[in-house]
Amino acid sequence: MENMDYISFLRCNSRYCLREFYKMPTAQGLAPEIKDCDDGSIIVQYKPSKSGTHEVQMSYEGSATEGSPFSCVVDEIGGAYVTAFGAGLVGGMSGQTQSFTITAKKGTLGDININIDGPTKTDYKRQDSGDRCDVKFMPMTPGAYNIDIKYKGKVIKGSPFVSKVSGEGRKRSQISLGNASEYALNVMEPDIVDLVGSIKGPKGNFEPCILKKSKDGHLCISSFSPKVAGDYKVQVYRDEKNIKGSPFPVTVHDNELAHASKVKISGALEKAIANESNVLNIDVSEAGYGGITVVIEGPHRSEVDYEEIGNRAFKCTYSPHEPGIYILNVRFADEHIKGSPFLLNVGGEPSGRLRETIEKEMVQAEPVKKGTKCEFLLKIPGTNPFDMEASVTDPSGTTELCEIMDEDDFHYRLNFTPHKEGLHTLSIKHKALHISGSPFQYSVGQLSSGGYHKVQVGGPGVEKGEVKKENHFNIYTREAGAGHLSCAIEGPSTPKMFLEQRPNGFLGLSYKVEKPGMYGIHVKFNDEHIPNSPFMVNIAPDSGLARTVTVHALKDRGLAVDKASTFTVSYNGAKGRLHAYLRTPSGGHEDCFVQEMDDGIYAIRYIPKENGVHYIDIKLDDHHIPDSPFAVMVGSAAADPAMVCANGEGLEHGKTGAKNKFTVRTAGAGSGFLALTIDGPSKVALSCKEVDDGYEFSYTPFSPGKYLISIKYGNINIAGSPYVSEITGSGRKPSPVNEQSTMVVETVEKQPGQKSLARFKGDAGRVVVRGPGLKKAVPGRLQSFTVDVKDAGAAMLMVGMISPSGIAEPELLVKKNTKTEFTVSFKVQEVGDHTLVVKYGDEDIPGSPFILHAG
Repeated sequence: MENMDYISFLRCNSRYCLREFYKMPTAQGLAPEIKDCDDGSIIVQYKPSKSGTHEVQMSYEGSATEGSPFSCVVDEIGGAYVTAFGAGLVGGMSGQTQSFTITAKKGTLGDININIDGPTKTDYKRQDSGDRCDVKFMPMTPGAYNIDIKYKGKVIKGSPFVSKVSGEGRKRSQISLGNASEYALNVMEPDIVDLVGSIKGPKGNFEPCILKKSKDGHLCISSFSPKVAGDYKVQVYRDEKNIKGSPFPVTVHDNELAHASKVKISGALEKAIANESNVLNIDVSEAGYGGITVVIEGPHRSEVDYEEIGNRAFKCTYSPHEPGIYILNVRFADEHIKGSPFLLNVGGEPSGRLRETIEKEMVQAEPVKKGTKCEFLLKIPGTNPFDMEASVTDPSGTTELCEIMDEDDFHYRLNFTPHKEGLHTLSIKHKALHISGSPFQYSVGQLSSGGYHKVQVGGPGVEKGEVKKENHFNIYTREAGAGHLSCAIEGPSTPKMFLEQRPNGFLGLSYKVEKPGMYGIHVKFNDEHIPNSPFMVNIAPDSGLARTVTVHALKDRGLAVDKASTFTVSYNGAKGRLHAYLRTPSGGHEDCFVQEMDDGIYAIRYIPKENGVHYIDIKLDDHHIPDSPFAVMVGSAAADPAMVCANGEGLEHGKTGAKNKFTVRTAGAGSGFLALTIDGPSKVALSCKEVDDGYEFSYTPFSPGKYLISIKYGNINIAGSPYVSEITGSGRKPSPVNEQSTMVVETVEKQPGQKSLARFKGDAGRVVVRGPGLKKAVPGRLQSFTVDVKDAGAAMLMVGMISPSGIAEPELLVKKNTKTEFTVSFKVQEVGDHTLVVKYGDEDIPGSPFILHAG
């Protein structure tokens, strides 16, 4: 074989730009050779010097190629190396051709013997060429297949290979247990939004790190998986300056490096029951630092969840939807743990779920010129024409009202005429609040690049439903371009579906089902799930008497944070249990207080904690009452996602290991919660800083690939969100599961052209006060106490005192002693209880307000 193995062929349709990273059983690496065959293919060669498993990481134009990293098992027999590699040695799907390759010294391929033994007899075909033997086989039955490979009568290293084959129609369900890779720093930080971190390794190399706050408030490094033992330094910056305590020393010992072989796992590893919770107990306390990923592949989807039950010990539950053969992959720090992948024989009764699919080929929309009348037709059930309004905002920020015409059966026809080219934002509101799916993006002139992520879905039919009634939702595909749209609904009964074609990229889908239960609505574009698909909808039984329930005195405007609001609900002869809960702008759920006032009359009370649009769901025995959920506005300057826009190169492309930036403009959009979510092949280091017209975000990805960037304002996607950014460059191996990074910023109200004011963030809980002046007051005597803000960050110190008669004390003085220490002196005149308030920023310090009695 001349000590040279051919590893793989990568066929390209354009000039190649391939990078190679090589890992072998020893610490030293090898330098693979890349040869151009001048026929659209390339050959990658390497010369092994050790037996064992070798790994080749291959990237094309900065992105990992399909199948990378490639694992090759190399053995030395008779003075020459023999190599086996390929996906077919690991697993696959029944009914599909699986393949693997064996390379050996030229002229000796006849000495290779192969035998495949599995649940059914399986034949294979081999093709010998030079020093390469390509093998293909088709397993028809799910299960474990033993592949025995012998060379010159001797079993090669790794043989028999166990290829674990799942059922047809492979579905993939996954979860990431990131808590196993957290390292806590010895510092408390009240706000980490504007923090940036980096790690200096033992060899002096720097790389960004992901920061997060632990449950107890400590600052943590997330996704910490060191590869080398030694001394690390974690540097944390705010406004390009080290925070207190930075750099933080971190010493990693050999036993703290990730060792997948030391992960302990027990539970349902071989057999499981469909539609029941099957438990896995995972203990990584002795395995070092690393993240855990659990992936289940099989003929149907599985529900996967986990909870932390101890110090780096986890309880993972999974529930396959149907019986069959599944593959369970458990990785720690990107390496399979011992025994993984596991072959799962899932028994139990079939769920009886039925599925119906409707498909349509979508053609490319015609470009619209400025000055051309544009028309839309939507169906919005449960609305009043007198409460409907629509507007369009052009690229310069100018907003104009649209013409709305009421048509039969809750259909609305919208007309507007754009006066500029570029991206416009279409807002459709009912009672001054955005309908489900709004705002929409509309291109005038050149259309956007499109893609599955530009398909938008909204309407009551993807949120709730009722049996034997038509449930509706809208689909907007204009900005997605040409492609194949498919909508499938699965559940306890077969749905009757109808797709209504409407002008300008809007479609209407209605469905009716006969049985209650949980239904999944799967919307795909070009065979990819659109964002948030599948939509899980609880279809309620016939609501019956719930239709008679009415709401009275519900205030939907003029509400304030921390101020209770109450309204009443009348049963009007209905019977059942009433339940109400509040959905907040930040995505939380809170139960409302329900109190019976009289026979059939109930009071519902809630206290909003955030500004913005809240939704109150009111149900009678799990049936929504008429018009539920009810939208209410808290605060006067509510967040309007239609007035928010995002721009910057980071939304389209970027580099691994570098800060990729974009700006979200919130000027004129009120105040609220701005939420950023980035999904991709690795977690990203996120940071944010305030700018004049909004907020500038930067993110640092660690692996090349495509990242989905979602931006929500008041828990509603802004127009154009989500975005897909193509990240190139070298970096870490992409995660086998989709990794998610999030950040939430509570914005302040901004006006266009307004300059940002400096804002200080302190921690009132870390302010220390001491002195006799805090115990009691003596009329006519000067008293004092000290305030120390050394560990509380930067903020404004405010001190105030009120006498028993409600008059501010005339003699109150705050004097600065040192950079972080102040003396507060006061003299009271009245007898009685005096109130002393000490605040740092907007928060009371511990113990404030102090009640001082003057005798």
